[in-house]
Amino acid sequence: MFSCRSLLLQLLSVCSLTAPSLALPFEQRGFWDFAMDGEVGDLTTVMMRDEEGSAVEELPPDVSLCPFGCHCQLNVVQCSDLSLTAVPKEIPRDTKLLDLQNNRITELKENDFKGLTNLYALSLVNNKISKVHPRAFTPLLHLKKLYFSRNLLTVVPKNLPPSLVELRIHENRIKKVAEGTFSGLGSMNCIEMGGNPIQNSGFEPGAFKGLKLNYLRISESKLTGIPKDLPDSLHELHLDNNQIQAIELEDLSRYKPLYR
Repeated sequence: MFSCRSLLLQLLSVCSLTAPSLALPFEQRGFWDFAMDGEVGDLTTVMMRDEEGSAVEELPPDVSLCPFGCHCQLNVVQCSDLSLTAVPKEIPRDTKLLDLQNNRITELKENDFKGLTNLYALSLVNNKISKVHPRAFTPLLHLKKLYFSRNLLTVVPKNLPPSLVELRIHENRIKKVAEGTFSGLGSMNCIEMGGNPIQNSGFEPGAFKGLKLNYLRISESKLTGIPKDLPDSLHELHLDNNQIQAIELEDLSRYKPLYR
């Protein structure tokens, strides 16, 4: 049994209703910002640490291939700030980090990432994407980090890669998280989806079914209460700058890790 004082402290630290949260939303300033929690420097070191012991296929480098205007080096393909309207062709098959931010891409098609089975991190930040083919992410067997912020999505795409551990999808136009959206993902470290005009009714029953999640942020949205059926594995829940007036104890009673 937890005291009222313990609960009050938890609410103040986890989901402040009136003051901005101390945990600022993710902001990617450059391609090498793929590391989390303030980690900076050599991303390759972080990537290899995360992949240690994995069975990622090693492919010979496609040194002769690089999309026009892009920069390709050491399994990294940078195609940012090129005014691209579609995902470029001829991306090397051994690519592990693909940067497509700050372009004008409007849609992800079925074969846009064909053959990129080794891709570890994908940045689509600040495009105009409103449509994602249901099988667009199928080839991405080892994708860990997907940065999809500042686009025009109205729903969270389905069929996300099962290997995904981090999803940043804030500042879109998301109004709906459909049933089964995160099914098959297993365990994830972080989902950041603040800055979307989503209401409580936008979370369909079963949207998070089967998902084990540590960190969830739904700030600056249109929530009037804690959404139902959130993952009961949550250690951090950030709901700052919503329209929540009060929280009942029963709303948080199932999220036991929040009390630790």
